[in-house]
Amino acid sequence: MVVHAGHYKEGNIIIARSITFIGLGRPVIDGQRKSEVISIKAPYVTMRGFKVIRSGYATLNDPCGIKVYDSHDVTIIDNIVDDTFFGIYLQYCRKCVVKNNRITAYGIEEQQIGNGIHCWKSDSLQIIGNTISGHRDGIYFEFVTNSVIWRNVSTANIRYGLHFMFSNSDAYISNVFKNNGAGVAVMFTHKVKMFGNTFIENWGDAAYGLMLKEISDSYIIGNRFSRNTSGIYMEGTSRILVEKNIFGSNGWGMKIQANCMDNTIAGNNFISNTFDVATNGSLVLNTFNGNYWDKYEGYDLDKNGTGDVPYHPLSIFSVIVEKNPPAMLLFRSFMVSLLDKSEKMMPSLTPDNFIDTLPRMHALPL
Repeated sequence: MVVHAGHYKEGNIIIARSITFIGLGRPVIDGQRKSEVISIKAPYVTMRGFKVIRSGYATLNDPCGIKVYDSHDVTIIDNIVDDTFFGIYLQYCRKCVVKNNRITAYGIEEQQIGNGIHCWKSDSLQIIGNTISGHRDGIYFEFVTNSVIWRNVSTANIRYGLHFMFSNSDAYISNVFKNNGAGVAVMFTHKVKMFGNTFIENWGDAAYGLMLKEISDSYIIGNRFSRNTSGIYMEGTSRILVEKNIFGSNGWGMKIQANCMDNTIAGNNFISNTFDVATNGSLVLNTFNGNYWDKYEGYDLDKNGTGDVPYHPLSIFSVIVEKNPPAMLLFRSFMVSLLDKSEKMMPSLTPDNFIDTLPRMHALPL
């Protein structure tokens, strides 16, 4: 079915049979702030080339620009979704594709706006190449499995650029999460692959590039964390491989809580962070190995590229700040510098085994 350019005020349009729904000249479908705009309730539907605007706004029934109900093999591609409560919403769906859409909202408070792409109790989804801004969460996954989030740009969302909950065996690859309230949150999940993403300018009192809570058996490889309050915040994590990432110009490169265990942090670059690593306890059950630390002042007599003495990345002042945040006012004072130098020479207050035994002398070519 082909729809030609125009401005259509049709109320709630329900697609109840398999159809290819193509817009020529970017026709506008206007919900007039009264209702959900497009409701897809059939499999094998393709919707392409539309501008969907002004859904209703309500917190009880979650009106959307485009919503897919209990379906499979639906493709939503190359649409503009503007000024809707939820942008694109998939529930109980399988093998659906949401690709190359531009989804924009103008939310000010998170309770007054929905998510850009919201996926719930679904499997084998592909979320590819979308641009999302101005929502509560840019992309939201809950009980979604075996799915991929690839090449999306999620910016200026009120809460998270991406929010994962109870969603196992998923991958997100080569996305950009910029200037969101708190970057990305991955919670109560296992077997997640996080490759080649950029986490940038997620600033705030409790903000981070990536927050991991109660996740296990996952991979964080080849990502860039730049200018975030904390690059990665880890709580209750286990068996996570953090490898070949760049942590640059963050407040904290990584915050690893004492209830994390069996995580491996290897082959990363830590450059120009205020604090490279912080923790809230003395028990260390994680491994640091072969990272580059720009604050390392050791030597390499055998010229093999690896420091001859281990590096203690945990600053004593970061321990003090973790317990007494107002102490940050003393940062860069002479006494703090002297305290940190003394602790590096003769560790007494930081855990002895919080070390990188093979620190790199030069930044790794990541």
